[in-house]
Amino acid sequence: MSEFKQTFNSSLGKKLLMALTGLFLCTFIIVHLAGNLFLFKDDQGYGFNVYANFLTHFPPIEVIAYLLYFCILLHALYGLILTIKNRKARPVAYAAQSKSPASWSSKNMGLLGAILFFFIVVHMGDFWYKYKFTHSVGFKEYRTNVLTNQTTVTDFTPADPTFEHSATTSGNEEIIRVKDLHAVVSNSFHSIWYVIIYVIAMIALAYHLLHGFQSAFQTLGWTHRKYSPVVKFIGTWFFAVIIPVGFALMPIVYFFCR
Repeated sequence: MSEFKQTFNSSLGKKLLMALTGLFLCTFIIVHLAGNLFLFKDDQGYGFNVYANFLTHFPPIEVIAYLLYFCILLHALYGLILTIKNRKARPVAYAAQSKSPASWSSKNMGLLGAILFFFIVVHMGDFWYKYKFTHSVGFKEYRTNVLTNQTTVTDFTPADPTFEHSATTSGNEEIIRVKDLHAVVSNSFHSIWYVIIYVIAMIALAYHLLHGFQSAFQTLGWTHRKYSPVVKFIGTWFFAVIIPVGFALMPIVYFFCR
């Protein structure tokens, strides 16, 4: 046990945990982006609200969510420790600075991580905390005629203050009542300051993943002459371009088009 503890208290151990938690977080943002694509549907928030309700009421997902929170904190803590250690090891900057984006991102992972951590705290406070622990989020009622597939939407006010959600049928109608997180998101995305903060955070995410994804494979020793170019391609175009752009488009579309 002492050897195990000593290993993960070493610089190499911290880097290994950074790599493992980082790859887990990469998996999460893929799923998160896929779910958030419901925001682009013109369905008065139906798909997104049902998706949000599923995430917060399906026990296995809730367990994974708390594992996610732990990984975020661990990743941020060890990132801070390694950044401070690296700064102490070389307090004087290099005389010549490389101008390549990848090189810049690798030397500024601490700054990028700090921006992202600040954004995550604000983001979770605005959405997750309000949704889970306050009564500030309203409700929507969606009535779908199963024969015509037509859906009508109205505001819903539950008589029971502990009400969370319901799914019932009445004749040919499917009636779903859920918290209206979509309205909260829409309201935030119509604030120019929130849009600016969101886009800046996604730029930071792009540069963070540009270096971090490839670095995780190198730290774990998963490098190969044949497959490393594939990892670099995925890290550059999928994680550093497609995913951040996909997230950044959400507040931009809502601010200008919804």
